[in-house]
Amino acid sequence: MDPFIESQVWEDFHHGLIEAIRETLTPHVRPRYVVRVEQRVYVEHEPEERMALIRPDVTVMERPGTEVPAKGPTSMAVAVAPVMLTLPMPERKREAFLTIRERESMAVVTIIEVLSPGNKRPSSDGRREYLSKRESVLQSAIHLVELDLLRGGECLPTIELLPPADYYVFVCRAERRPKAEVYGWLLRQRLPTIPIPLAEADPDVTLDLQSIVNTVYDRAGYDYSLDYHRHFEPPLSDADAIWVQQLLAGVGNPSRPSS
Repeated sequence: MDPFIESQVWEDFHHGLIEAIRETLTPHVRPRYVVRVEQRVYVEHEPEERMALIRPDVTVMERPGTEVPAKGPTSMAVAVAPVMLTLPMPERKREAFLTIRERESMAVVTIIEVLSPGNKRPSSDGRREYLSKRESVLQSAIHLVELDLLRGGECLPTIELLPPADYYVFVCRAERRPKAEVYGWLLRQRLPTIPIPLAEADPDVTLDLQSIVNTVYDRAGYDYSLDYHRHFEPPLSDADAIWVQQLLAGVGNPSRPSS
């Protein structure tokens, strides 16, 4: 993974990755299955920590033992200049995911999720919404594949500790729950090839994540449009930061103005 994607172009990358996965899967599952891009919509409110910082625009205070003088006809009007403040507003969010459906019945067989930053932000509406949907799927006969290609945020919950890694994929087969196959790898490692389960006795379809990510990267022109002079966000370890800088030095300056 390119660690600069996460903080600069994640929404664009997420969209491109969803489309590239569908394009890769379709030739291998047709004609029995169809792959569809679907959306869920939820409302994201202001984070609780930001809400605590918001103060009322107007306060009326009275000192103990002090009488407020009554207004009379000779009271002087004082002009007060307004200040412009920002009100907390809920934001409607849309998140895309993939479904593999049987063509004849259009029944969902497998759901493929690519996690977004909102799904990993602690105490956010996006995380609560995602975990609620996840519980519903895990209680059904639908396979669930979750791609966590984000270093930041809170990882998906598991009973046992996750293996140390920067990125994860969860393959949750309906017939093996509550067990799930968890693939974890570090920034410096190649992205793995993962299985996508289908219905009944149909064999898995394999998905070469590194090849797909490379395709998205090349199509979007991230090699020249990303700003490789920015600080890493989330921060990298010192060793990984040095490794990335050495890679960048080896290919020259990958960030150049677009024409």
